[in-house]
Amino acid sequence: MGVSCPHSPHDYDRPQTIGSPGRHTGRHDITIMERLQGFQHPDFQNGCCLTIGNFDGVHLGHQAILRTLRQESNRLHRPAVVLTFEPHPAVLLHPERVPPRLTTADQKAGLLEELGIDFLIEYPTDQTLLQLTALEFFQQIVIGQLHAGSLVEGPNFFFGKNRSGDIDVLRNFCQQAEITLKIVEPTRLAGDLVSSTHIRTALETGDLHLANTLLGRPYQLQGIVSPGAQRGQTLGFPTANLEQTQTLIPAPGVYAAWGHTGAGRYPAAVNIGANLTFGETHSKIEAHLLGFSGELYGRTLQLDLLAWLRDLRSFESVDELQSQIKSDVASTQLLCEMLRN
Repeated sequence: MGVSCPHSPHDYDRPQTIGSPGRHTGRHDITIMERLQGFQHPDFQNGCCLTIGNFDGVHLGHQAILRTLRQESNRLHRPAVVLTFEPHPAVLLHPERVPPRLTTADQKAGLLEELGIDFLIEYPTDQTLLQLTALEFFQQIVIGQLHAGSLVEGPNFFFGKNRSGDIDVLRNFCQQAEITLKIVEPTRLAGDLVSSTHIRTALETGDLHLANTLLGRPYQLQGIVSPGAQRGQTLGFPTANLEQTQTLIPAPGVYAAWGHTGAGRYPAAVNIGANLTFGETHSKIEAHLLGFSGELYGRTLQLDLLAWLRDLRSFESVDELQSQIKSDVASTQLLCEMLRN
């Protein structure tokens, strides 16, 4: 059976936090976003509404900025443009301090499209770009290339060589150029600042609930299914072994998830970490998809992690392990049925 991963997540069990009319496509409330690697596009000649940033995770704080960008786009009748950089500038500047990604470039693009963005510019990061002063960046790119009529940023925005430009510098430049600047205050939930760093910490410490809350959706893992030790098949619970993941792997544990394949969406009991009962030390990601039958080897599988179920531990016998897996599967089934209904 052929399997492919959805281009973007359309069926999360989550509230839709942003809506937009989008560009005309002949359908209501649909935006077809274009992905570019440069600034040359005829739609930019008449100006645009612009935000600049990494947007890793596209979390609730990012969504607040993107909501304002969409509002400015509607007000000025200009395209909503997100300018980001691939790879992250830290890869060139401080490779030893590059944080693990929360979203791949494709996942990020899919989420931005869902939120009504017209253009995503994934500009290739190079030394020429990194050497631009704040003024040069503003004059050459914001004005010279993109003809921005409105900018939307958060108060902690920095730009230019050595991060020499901050939000006050940007405000001054915008005033001189007669460009509207909208500053969106940071988002907080129950006192927690919504940030990519906070989400990474939550995932690394096993607080999936907090991570999903700050994201506004389930955290996703995506990779290629490869052959494993076949122990799950022997135990009566065949698993898909996920490899080649490009994003942060959460803390070890057993999780309930949705598993997305080309055949549909299935409840999935997911084990992240080593199989302690069999004396393994190598960490891996294994997913048992409830109700799925077919071949997944070599195919892409996406897991939307819904809830943390329990810690990993070593069991005294195979029978005890099987009993616990049955309980994990039942918990996963119940949770997914609750969300589906």
